[in-house]
Amino acid sequence: MATGGGRAFAWQVFPPMPTCRVYGTVAYQDGNLLVLGGCGRAGLPLDTAETLDMASHTWVALAPLPTARAGAAAVVLGKQVLVVGGVDEGQSPVAAVEAFLADEGRWERRATLPQAAMGVATVERDGMVYALGGMGPDTAPQAQVRVYEPRRDCWLSLPSMPTPCYGASTFLHGNKIYVLGGRQGKLPVTAFEAFDLEARTWTRHPSLPSRRAFAGCAMAEGSVFSLGGLQQPGPHNFYSRPHFVNTVEMFDLEHGEQWLVWATLPLSLGWRGAECVMGLALTSLPLLQPCPLGSVEGFSLARRRWEALPAMPTARCSCSSLQAGPRLFAIGGVAQGPSQAVEALCLRDGV
Repeated sequence: MATGGGRAFAWQVFPPMPTCRVYGTVAYQDGNLLVLGGCGRAGLPLDTAETLDMASHTWVALAPLPTARAGAAAVVLGKQVLVVGGVDEGQSPVAAVEAFLADEGRWERRATLPQAAMGVATVERDGMVYALGGMGPDTAPQAQVRVYEPRRDCWLSLPSMPTPCYGASTFLHGNKIYVLGGRQGKLPVTAFEAFDLEARTWTRHPSLPSRRAFAGCAMAEGSVFSLGGLQQPGPHNFYSRPHFVNTVEMFDLEHGEQWLVWATLPLSLGWRGAECVMGLALTSLPLLQPCPLGSVEGFSLARRRWEALPAMPTARCSCSSLQAGPRLFAIGGVAQGPSQAVEALCLRDGV
């Protein structure tokens, strides 16, 4: 499918990972794709760490993670990759924070989180790492906001989020961190809030109109998009069952006063990944279907319409996704078990 500039999207297939996994943590650093931890065939968190050299297309085994974990957050800080939170082999949230030193090929322990947490959202700005929310060992959603100062190797507390949650989507725009959705237990959160990094204050924005789990979230051209997902009935609607929807809602950060229903997805699906690349809001990595799908749709922001993109070479769900330049990576996931597949949707002239 061609974009407005006449350039076509295509899938690039990379050598499979040596270790099949789902819920792996991914990072891109100096031309290397790092895949850390995740769950293997036994369903337990891994300490395995591997990197794909993008120049030679070869995989190299790295020193194992000091703490086996799945579903952790990763932040690149220069020559280091900081790994935060996740779930350990006992299915408990993790407090340990560890840094991979790329030049030395080894791990170092860093100051632990004040509270163990899974589903932590992280944002990096000016060399500082902000960790928002999470779910603790008591399964209660957290409202804590912490900032990590690498030079002092310490976490400092900031004003808490108005709405506690875990697994939220976060976006950095200007001097604000926007927090959208997430979950409280099994219930999706509709809150949309912003933290001003200079004033250190929170602002509540209008909540999402619909209560959806597994929605894809993306930001482009000063607007935030919430795409698809599993519609949940309201607290007083006892007769409605959860069902997948094709709703797409948009909020203009500069001028919006309410969420707008902008378009509908071609299919009613739950999505694990949503990114904006080269003027397209891409939804891929379909989730929670009877069998994994390989379909990919792109919403053109310029033409305001959905367009079919090339299907994934390996149909799977629950992939880890990462955007690096003109590439949108789909890493691991589940096909008929944990997958080794590594593929990237990219512009033909950008590869």
